[in-house]
Amino acid sequence: MDASFNPAVSPMIRKLESIFSLDESERTALLNLPLQVTMLKADQDIVREGDRPTRSCALLEGFACTFKMTAEGKRQITAFHIPGDIPDLQSLHLEVLDTSLATLTPSKVGFIQHEALQELCDNHSRIARALWRETLIDAAIFREWTVNVGRREAYARMAHLLCELMVRLQAVGLAQDQTCEIPITQGEFADATGLSNVHVNRVLQALRTDGLIILKGNTLQVLDWDQLKQAGDFDPTYLHLERKQEAA
Repeated sequence: MDASFNPAVSPMIRKLESIFSLDESERTALLNLPLQVTMLKADQDIVREGDRPTRSCALLEGFACTFKMTAEGKRQITAFHIPGDIPDLQSLHLEVLDTSLATLTPSKVGFIQHEALQELCDNHSRIARALWRETLIDAAIFREWTVNVGRREAYARMAHLLCELMVRLQAVGLAQDQTCEIPITQGEFADATGLSNVHVNRVLQALRTDGLIILKGNTLQVLDWDQLKQAGDFDPTYLHLERKQEAA
């Protein structure tokens, strides 16, 4: 491999290839992206609502979330992000951010200047299509989360969210045998589902008691995938994966 290639980009390529087929020249172009790799602590803001960023970020290691704050200081998490995601890709075309992005765990983030991203898109139309597809899938996830928080009961909300995380992690090689690491606290689950911490705890206990999952520390194991999907009213179509996942 050429010394100019940046292996740090690999998680982003793995994510894009889960939703779009790339050829060798396109992988090479992505590997050649100039990336400023930065290590961030847990619970650290990456960008804030109202910012006017000149760069986007690829999450290379760790977990992050997109969120909004109310005037009373309450947080609503609108998406969880896993390695390979480009959570603020929309900032390439939107001058002012209307949402905030922060780490949930210690994370490695690769910042890409908008100028470099725009040049990549200008020179590789199929990569531009892949990035466009990623933003459309992000929007599909937002729509599904709206239904989840607005119309599903607490038990179904949590089951649906666990199904989504399992399938997304499996798509990028971070889950196997229905087991994955999910370093998300009950408070963060509460902010994502519109439930209280106590209610989240009760729902997770119920999912365990019903024999659907085992959750020890950060490790999630799904014991009955079909029942968990049914409990969460989960259909992975909205994730629009290029390669069909066995779990889905």
